[in-house]
Amino acid sequence: MKNGKLQVGIIGCGGIAHNKHLPALKSQSDKCDVAAFCDTVLERAQELADQYGTPDAKVYTDYHELLADPAIDVVHVLTPNVAHAPITVAAFEAGKHVMCEKPMAHASADAQKMLDAWKKSGKKFTIGYQNRFRPEVQNLKKACEAGELGDIYYGKAHAVRRRAVPTWGVFPNKALQGGGPLIDIGTHALDITLWCMDNYEPEAVTGKVFYKLGHLPQATEGNEFGPWDPETYEVEDSAMGFIRMKNGALINLEAAWAINLRESKEASTTLCGTLAGAEILSGMGYPVDQLIYNRGRNGQLMEEHISPKGNVAYFEGASGEPGVVECKQWLEAILNDTEPLVRPEEALVVTKILEAIYSSDKAGKEIVF
Repeated sequence: MKNGKLQVGIIGCGGIAHNKHLPALKSQSDKCDVAAFCDTVLERAQELADQYGTPDAKVYTDYHELLADPAIDVVHVLTPNVAHAPITVAAFEAGKHVMCEKPMAHASADAQKMLDAWKKSGKKFTIGYQNRFRPEVQNLKKACEAGELGDIYYGKAHAVRRRAVPTWGVFPNKALQGGGPLIDIGTHALDITLWCMDNYEPEAVTGKVFYKLGHLPQATEGNEFGPWDPETYEVEDSAMGFIRMKNGALINLEAAWAINLRESKEASTTLCGTLAGAEILSGMGYPVDQLIYNRGRNGQLMEEHISPKGNVAYFEGASGEPGVVECKQWLEAILNDTEPLVRPEEALVVTKILEAIYSSDKAGKEIVF
């Protein structure tokens, strides 16, 4: 702490740091200073330090040097997926609080190492699942907790883009990311589905992973972010999972960066309960995020629509933006010694299920937990 503020270090100065974390941290300048930046590309770290850092902000290319600074209280790990575990473990060993971007890790063994290091550290730990903080997701969570849907026995986790393959950073690099749309955006849809259902006990998973469009030059036509390079595209273009839970519930997960499907749903969920159902509609196909409840009432089938206003991702200064709300509650959890909303134990289950989908496809059989 310095001048009553938490001192934050950023490890990984790419797009998610620039577009989500640093604007959010800037909005919480009464609680924190961003005092250190680290990236393998020095110029990238320096650029963000100049824009968001304190006047004396330090810049590094080796994260060990940043972690060795006793003035740093909190670290945000914003690197490619395969680096999450070693950096997070080292951060806890250095006595730092850690916010790690989603997914927790590319493999469950690494995620478990992160969890073990956290438990030994006595520090705070959370994962960047900001979609939980969207107003319609919060509304649905409260309805589920109140029992308004009854016994939720079936869910769908939607993370489908018709054509929106990211063409920047290392997204198509399997060695650095561990996978494609399943681990990148499927993780968000699965997180909000499990969270609303309050069900973290999978029994078995069957998955199918498709490498159909990524290497087709003609498939790049119409991509939201411009044509990708089919020669360097290493990850899946879509993946589907069939998840059986121990209590008998079932979840279908669909994830795609590129698929010939008209409707695009991302970070969306559909829940079916014995008393009512609910559906969150979000993504490129919807100008405004929607929450729709469906139930029987007064002898008729009814639908109740909730459409929060505003749908501009990471609009700086928007206090209701999920990334800002996420950041605020994270810093307050450290300052007030409370628990952050996203718990590492829950994020570990998400990673285990995603890994099981990949493993099921590779093995050609169901993976039993």
